[in-house]
Formats: sequence, C-alpha cells, structure tokens
Amino acid sequence: MKLPHPTPALLALLCSLAVNGLAQAQQVHRIVGPDGKVTFSDRAPSLDSAAQPPSGGSATGSSGSANDALPYDLRQIANRFPVTLYTGTDCAPCASARNLLVNRGVPFTERTIGSNEDIDALKRLSGNTGLPFGTIGQQQLHGYSDSEWTQYLDAAGYPKQSKLPGNYRRPAATPLTPPKPATPAAATEETPATTRATPRARPAPEPNPGGPTPSNPAGIRF
Repeated sequence: MKLPHPTPALLALLCSLAVNGLAQAQQVHRIVGPDGKVTFSDRAPSLDSAAQPPSGGSATGSSGSANDALPYDLRQIANRFPVTLYTGTDCAPCASARNLLVNRGVPFTERTIGSNEDIDALKRLSGNTGLPFGTIGQQQLHGYSDSEWTQYLDAAGYPKQSKLPGNYRRPAATPLTPPKPATPAAATEETPATTRATPRARPAPEPNPGGPTPSNPAGIRF
C-alpha cells in the first residue's frame, strides 16, 4: 500500500515532538567556572562548587575561612579576582590604598615588606621595589591612584558600597616572606681552660747525720 505523502505541517509537528522529547530526556546545563571556563553538563551546577576557586590553588585575596563568611555574589568575585595589597611602614600611599579597600568593603590580603628578603621577593614579583603594590586578579597596580584602583575594582565587579557581613574579620597582615628561625646566640664567654694543679714546694732535705758538716767536714762518724 502506498503511504500518503506527508504535508509540511505534519513534518514540522514531528520535528517539534522529537526535539521536545530529546530535551526532556537530557537537559544540558551551561556552567561558567570561577576561572571563566565554560563547560556543559547534564547536572545542574551547585552554588558551593561554583564559588570555589580554580583547581590547583586557593584564592590569594583572602583565606578560605574569611571568604566563607562572604555573601555568595561577593565570594564569587573574590575568588575570581582576589585582591592582595603589599605595604611598608611609614608609607602614606599604602595607608590610602588600604583605606580605599576597607571603606569599599573589598576583602583583601595584606603582605608587609620589612626585610631584605621581602624586598627581593617583591622585586621578583612586581619588577621593582615601589610601594604600595597591589594585584586584582592578574592585574598589577604600581603605586596608588584613587581613580586607577577604583577603575579596576569596578571592572572586577566589586560593589561600590560595602556588603561585608558584620561577622567578617579581615585576615591580619603578614610578611611577604616567612621570618627566618632565630639562630642560637654565640657564646660570649670562652670556656676556661682546665686548671692545672700547682706543684707543691718540696721541703729542703734534712742534713744526713752521717754526712759532712761544718764542724765535721770529713763526715766521720763516731
């Protein structure tokens, strides 16, 4: 028997049913990771996994425990674009950069430069020894400019007003390089030499009663 030729409307209906059936059978989710990579999966992404830093390292902007207290949106930004500030003592521009981050509510890590080892490490990291020095993700900021720092914080997506929760505690500033262990102090006093016994003076030998004497030069005994 010859089947009737399908009409265009019937073909469209059959294609629509096939596509809907395939979509219901397996739904594909588009997932954008913290590192910006796009993947596809049949499993819906979880909020906790999406907020984790890229594999192979932890966020340098703040410790994991500090980031755990952040709202989800801010935590995701801090994981993708961690902020690190390098400062020194008696550095007014360093204080200005710190105040900008604190007042804006940007979670960040602070590294202090106070030793020759710190200076060498900073030079390897930034190419010079100028302070303050900051990083927002992979972007390096040399010196402090309010407009420049604000521009890059805006580009990273940090809120203009603080959204830090009341229980948030910023990690304490730490030296760029670990402090060297204290070496034992050198002995200031020499170990005294072994005391030698002073030889005792021997008493003079008594004259031999049988020997010569002034009154008996020949030593004759009677």
